[in-house]
Amino acid sequence: MPELPEVETVRRGLSRHLIGRKVIDLQLRRSDLRFPFPDGFKQQIEDSEIMSIDRRAKYLLIRLNSGITWLSHLGMSGRWTLIGGGRETRPGRFLHGAEIGTGKGPHDWVVAHLDDGGKAVYSDHRRFGIMDFFPTDSENEYKLLSHLGPEPTPGQLSPMDLANSLRGRRTPIKSALLDQRIVAGLGNIYVCEILHRSGVSPRRTAANVAGLTGVSKRVEKLTYNTHEVITEAIDSGGSTLQDFRGVDGDDALGYFPHSFGVYGREGEKCTKSECDGVIRRIVQSNRSTFYCPGCQN
Repeated sequence: MPELPEVETVRRGLSRHLIGRKVIDLQLRRSDLRFPFPDGFKQQIEDSEIMSIDRRAKYLLIRLNSGITWLSHLGMSGRWTLIGGGRETRPGRFLHGAEIGTGKGPHDWVVAHLDDGGKAVYSDHRRFGIMDFFPTDSENEYKLLSHLGPEPTPGQLSPMDLANSLRGRRTPIKSALLDQRIVAGLGNIYVCEILHRSGVSPRRTAANVAGLTGVSKRVEKLTYNTHEVITEAIDSGGSTLQDFRGVDGDDALGYFPHSFGVYGREGEKCTKSECDGVIRRIVQSNRSTFYCPGCQN
């Protein structure tokens, strides 16, 4: 599943090409994705100019001049591809081989025709993505965004924020950091890396990590490494795993896996020079957790 850095990479790519463009036609090639398209969706998007594209957690927020925000969530395998209009882009393929991004592929479900002759094509072979719209000025009350915690980025998430959210929770710290009410946008890959850099065992409870009062040393490390990992991953274009690609169809995006300390490295030696531990994999809440028992305690 694309995580926050991948979604941010897509946002930046879309922003370069779509801001200032007008959607002259919105083609819906099926009636639903994860959920049915809302009533009036096509009418709300068509004939609108794209003013900006923001991100909240893993949601893309396409701001229209009509005062409407067009929301897009990539789900497990959703991809946006930009073609035509003088752009140097190309269609891509999903891992199972189906071509996408032409607007006519077997998994191309939403095609936005633009005023410069180009197209923005949303493809999703698993159909776990979401599209919706809401009045931009009611964003704080919108059902999919109102419960989200702070972004995991510098200036948004502070050590005190994290300590207060973790305190008293008896769930494992790994599960707590994946709770979007505590930190918005963190996913399995990056939480494994954050815990490893912080030297915190994924088995510890959130309450133990937070301590009784103030800000513990573990929370300070977790906050710092959350900022560091997310910033590095965004700068690297995310992690190219399974079907994630950039908006130009590029399958070479995502260099952060070269920095993985634990994720996907079961049985390998810990990457920390001072540690002789071997990476293990356990299952927590039906997800794989990779960690080093030698330096994470």
